[in-house]
Amino acid sequence: MSHGVPNRNWSYPTAIKFGVGRLAELAEHAKAAGLTKPLLVTDKALAYLPIASEALDVLDKAGLGRAMFSDVDPNPNEKNMADGIDAFLKGGHDGVICFGGGSALDLGKMIALMARQKPGLSVWDLEDVDDWWTRADADAIAPIIAVPTTAGTGSEVGRAGVLTNSETHKKKIIFHPALMPKVTICDPALTVGMPKFITAGTGMDALAHCLEAYCSPFYHPMSQGIALEGMRLVFENLPKVYADPNDLMARGHMMSAAAMGAVAFQKGLGAIHSLSHPIGAVYGTHHGTTNAVVMPMVLDFNRPAIEDRIKAAAAYLGIEGGFDGFRAAVMELRKTLAIPETLTALGVKDPDLALLTEMALEDPSCGGNPIEMTAENTRALFEACL
Repeated sequence: MSHGVPNRNWSYPTAIKFGVGRLAELAEHAKAAGLTKPLLVTDKALAYLPIASEALDVLDKAGLGRAMFSDVDPNPNEKNMADGIDAFLKGGHDGVICFGGGSALDLGKMIALMARQKPGLSVWDLEDVDDWWTRADADAIAPIIAVPTTAGTGSEVGRAGVLTNSETHKKKIIFHPALMPKVTICDPALTVGMPKFITAGTGMDALAHCLEAYCSPFYHPMSQGIALEGMRLVFENLPKVYADPNDLMARGHMMSAAAMGAVAFQKGLGAIHSLSHPIGAVYGTHHGTTNAVVMPMVLDFNRPAIEDRIKAAAAYLGIEGGFDGFRAAVMELRKTLAIPETLTALGVKDPDLALLTEMALEDPSCGGNPIEMTAENTRALFEACL
């Protein structure tokens, strides 16, 4: 176009109910979404914790039952999905309440997406490529309500879910506009019981989302602004919640930052995610923690393209010293949170660099990196992370 004005589609439609104690509203929001018999999808670790019983109690008291499915792996795959669909159909459910961290939110969405689709349609046919999502029958997708219990992935405000193929170990992003939750309940009290390393890893995931979106070269000033403020909230509040898990004010700010990161990454992600997706899929590492490990190396890799932009961010964040000051602040935050220094320290032994490089370049995130990723420079970047 000769006038040079970008052509873009933007969308921020999530209804978010934010505040301490708002889990109590779960049943009324479920009813408003037309649910009479929801299936609560959560992960193994949460299933037996008091917050899960609390959620089931709220539903039960309102006559919505207390059905729960919790056979969710940390990097959920199509086998978990098939088991979940089985539970959904056998229980005669009419909607899904996704309750937990990114794994439970993503798998719950996949169950809602696929449970009632026509036979013959595979979940892999709905990968986030071109308009593949139109292959699904939108009317067959069950309504979704999201209740995050971590402050990290931001899956509660997204229209996609990440599913790992158990045979190829490749993580695929499955997209459909109807995967947007009807309502999201962000109750900071639900994040208080997170183990320290999950608080750290999920918080760094939120930072990675904001940082990569901020640095991505695409035109999206709305996301740009959200990414910048999201980074500020993480730098100021993640050390606080790591030191004092019961700091509800800081927990609330981290919950906002997580949702902001996922709204921001409509602008694009980059090398942090395209490296950490294959590492997580092949070696089973925690996603946010992996992001935190590779973050400084990716900053160095992208420096020629992002130095001025990071300088502007550092000024807003109150960090002195421009790019070097910002990088030092990331290193300091990693140290405070006891993040491993390299992928080797994270437990990645004898990595297959050829395979990882190939997977990183196939990952959709690599298209948003400010410097073009090639087989050569991506392999060198993996080596720098070891």
